Amino acid sequence: MNKKKLLLVGLVCAAAVVFGAQVRGDATEEIKRLAELMAWKAGTVAADIGAGDGKYTFAAVELLGASGKVFATEIDAKKLAELREEVAKRKLGNVMAVESKEAETNLPAGCCDAIFLRRVYHHLTKPAEFDASLVRSLKLGGRLAIIDFAPRAGLEPVEGVPSNRGGHGIPQTIAIEELSAAGLQVEKIVNDWPEDSYCVLFVRR
Repeated sequence: MNKKKLLLVGLVCAAAVVFGAQVRGDATEEIKRLAELMAWKAGTVAADIGAGDGKYTFAAVELLGASGKVFATEIDAKKLAELREEVAKRKLGNVMAVESKEAETNLPAGCCDAIFLRRVYHHLTKPAEFDASLVRSLKLGGRLAIIDFAPRAGLEPVEGVPSNRGGHGIPQTIAIEELSAAGLQVEKIVNDWPEDSYCVLFVRR
């Protein structure tokens, strides 16, 4: 292969890498964008609902620093234990790992300035009850961000969720309807979120 062809291949590969980064993003960049959208500031108390391995929790607490606090909830006992181990390993006194339930966040009432669910909402089997719990956990003026995606072909259906989801995922309109019914107001909608997702920002008035 001559030099011109090698250069062309290199440029194509580099473009593919850049495009992939833009589409997929990463936890740090996504949290930075979320923090700006939700107006996090010094002393913000946030919650990562369905934290999983804690990647977004740790990105959030790194951004907030020592003055902030992050609750990380998880329903899966194994994931929760691993999350608690990682929090202890990192010696993060301002990260609280909390066991959530099917219909309950188990967060203290009025504890949070900001709550986010990243690709978690479409897994809720009791959304009305869970939404009420989310609202209780928010301070007045607090914000809730739902990052999710519309139903997609080729994904296994989520067991136990309401039939109106239309597949694996959740239509944005349904998420808005449910959380509006729970007493929240839509503040902003962002449709160009990483990984072909949308972000709907709600506020508790």
